[in-house]
Amino acid sequence: MPESPSPTHRPARRAALALVPVVALLLAGCADGAAGTGSDPADGAADAAASGYPLTIDNCGTEVTLESAPERIVAIKSSTAELLLALGLEDRIVGTAFSDGPVPDEYAAAASGLEVLSDKVPSQEVTLAAEPDLVFAGWESNLSAEGAGDRATLQQLGVATYVAPAACREPGYMPDPLTFDEVFAEFEEAGAVFGVPDAAADLVADQRAALEAIEPNGDDLTALWYSSGDDTPFVGAGIGAPQMIMEAAGLENVAADVHDSWTSMGWEAIVAANPDVIVLVDAPWNTAASKIAKLEANPATSALPAVQQQRYLVVDFPSTEAGVRNVGAVESLVDQLGELGS
Repeated sequence: MPESPSPTHRPARRAALALVPVVALLLAGCADGAAGTGSDPADGAADAAASGYPLTIDNCGTEVTLESAPERIVAIKSSTAELLLALGLEDRIVGTAFSDGPVPDEYAAAASGLEVLSDKVPSQEVTLAAEPDLVFAGWESNLSAEGAGDRATLQQLGVATYVAPAACREPGYMPDPLTFDEVFAEFEEAGAVFGVPDAAADLVADQRAALEAIEPNGDDLTALWYSSGDDTPFVGAGIGAPQMIMEAAGLENVAADVHDSWTSMGWEAIVAANPDVIVLVDAPWNTAASKIAKLEANPATSALPAVQQQRYLVVDFPSTEAGVRNVGAVESLVDQLGELGS
């Protein structure tokens, strides 16, 4: 995992995002005046200001320039598709792929007519057949020669690419740590990229209000975030979405000292940590029930009080990545803790 990025890099990138359209306006105004068309340069500037384009951003170290709002979008991963749905952009989605499960009920109607290109990462051929003008990827690895196509090749073919910023892996781009302020800033950036800044502002306002309304659990409980793994469990570590969600819910992550989003943690270390509760990630391919069975069958973990008392909390897999489900995951954990009587 990359080392910690400069604490000033990402704010600087946000500032650059805001300044690019302004620079473009000035250039456009100068060009109009130099052309001698007789039109008022202020008119062109006003039109550009209203659209927010052209727009250039630094996305995971790749410069992306958009002359106008994308109209045909392929969304890879649930986190990207659900953000587009939350922004009211279902009519622009020409295909989805690599879904992590059903969309939340609030987006079900909007998602009902979307074309599924692939259950996994679509090939470049399948991606291009949808005739997108932009591919919105949940992971950087989705955009490779073996996947939907590498970013340079797609750009040469006239297809822009945009990776969810929280998924950036390079130093200076990976959030360190991921925070709700960062998640909300990414919603705002998506609003600029897709030309719906007002919808993004409304989404952020709604989610901030919902987050502020949650009263964290006050019982000083420790927790293990168990995502996957048999011989060696894969757990939420100290700087990613699991840490962000648990902290907001009032839980102390037993793997918080690991400077990574995720980490492997041996059963012996888990037993030594003796978490008060265990957060189980529920995915169609690796259910919470299957993890409970492993915990209760393992001679070491079966003796843990959290296992014997079935002090389990469940979150769905899409909630484990930065996106529109994170606030709901915090609320769900707090509610489940209340049901446990903690």
